[in-house]
Amino acid sequence: MATLTVIVPVFNEEEFLGALLDRVLAAPLPQGLDRQVIVVDDGSSDGSHEIAANYAAAHPAAVQVLTHQRNQGKGAAIRTALPHAAGEFTIIQDADLEYDPREYPRLLSPLLEGKADAVYGTRFAVGTERRVLYFWHALANHLLTTAVNLFSDLNLTDVWTCYKAFRTSLLQSIPLRSNGFGFEPEITIKLAQRQVHIYETPISYHGRTYDEGKKIGKADAFSALGTVLRFAFQRDLYKDSGPEILDTLSSARHFNAWMADTIRPFTGRRILEIGAGIGNLSRCLVPRRELYIASDIDQEHLARLRTRLAHRPNFRAVACDLSQPEDFAPLRDSVDTVVCLNVLEHVEDDHLGLRNIYSTLTPGGRAIILVPEGMSVYGELDRVLGHCRRYSETELREKMQAAGFTLDTVFQFNRVTRPGWWWNGRILKRKHFSRLQLGIFDRLVWLWRILDRFIPWKGTSIIAVGRKPAA
Repeated sequence: MATLTVIVPVFNEEEFLGALLDRVLAAPLPQGLDRQVIVVDDGSSDGSHEIAANYAAAHPAAVQVLTHQRNQGKGAAIRTALPHAAGEFTIIQDADLEYDPREYPRLLSPLLEGKADAVYGTRFAVGTERRVLYFWHALANHLLTTAVNLFSDLNLTDVWTCYKAFRTSLLQSIPLRSNGFGFEPEITIKLAQRQVHIYETPISYHGRTYDEGKKIGKADAFSALGTVLRFAFQRDLYKDSGPEILDTLSSARHFNAWMADTIRPFTGRRILEIGAGIGNLSRCLVPRRELYIASDIDQEHLARLRTRLAHRPNFRAVACDLSQPEDFAPLRDSVDTVVCLNVLEHVEDDHLGLRNIYSTLTPGGRAIILVPEGMSVYGELDRVLGHCRRYSETELREKMQAAGFTLDTVFQFNRVTRPGWWWNGRILKRKHFSRLQLGIFDRLVWLWRILDRFIPWKGTSIIAVGRKPAA
């Protein structure tokens, strides 16, 4: 059974917390979903902690309480809760009864259907009930939402809604820096920069007046604007270097198209892509195929692939480890093309990896293998990316033939970046790509396509096309 995690940041809400937790525990959930409730007491000085502790004692399987010794803010409370979130999906639930837990199914629907990575409950949609409150508060919300939309190229109606639902693995993969209400614009801008699928759905809203305990004020609005400007001009999207490099490469659309165009003449109608990542190549190759299977070992990448290409009826995303023969058993003799770009070098036993690829092909099917060329340029970038080796053309030929392939062709690819790879990874020992360098390179791909075959040194990569002999 899948699980929904509900994170409840709490600061001095003893009057409302018990009623809120009753509603959260009683809220209807879509069939097949269980619930985990994480209450974070953010340094409350009233009886909030005792109330939360009593609910945890009464519902030990469902409610967990975490504590801050001093008040740090909503963003800090969410950051504290996330490592403990065990659900496939996470909803942020304020403790003040302004938002109704009975609307969880509405928030979760786009996530469960695989259409969305994040869902915002908007208070400004026509046709839902909401309490009429402050004009100036609504105007500030509109202006700040417009500012976020301007810098993130979104068309959200309510960035500051406190009803947000996410795929948990996505939320856990993003470094969160804001301690207070700055969480709202920070997460929105970072989701936009990650190019994930965001949906909005109407929700009801029962807002409080300041006399009734509303906490957000003018200072928060100015602070929020500062947060928007801070995160609009930086990319702080991943906790690890590897995914950050993949994200950087996803912006090189012309280069990805060059790779796709280079291998497309060798592809068939039924394709298995090994190590698809977040789909930089998949989105170029998937059109007009009978079947396109994208595989990866990272669950976050697979979830991203499913939402990114959900509109393609011929597309499937599956977990598949090149070093695990059992992952390939269901795929045996099922495709006429295997695309494996920048993956084989990550596998300790690359002989086994090639045999696994061979097993999936129908007789006469082709494997298209791209690997980095030359240990002479092996450097820090290779280590960060987890490369076990770089290949010579002779080594790649021999290993593919040993796996049973008949080689159609082997050729060098992307000669122009070899000096830069050597300089950045071996001399400067950089652990990430420069977005400026990559941006300049990508804009000139039209030129590199023309010049590449005339450059006298070897390529950054080698491409081999091997065929499984006909029966």
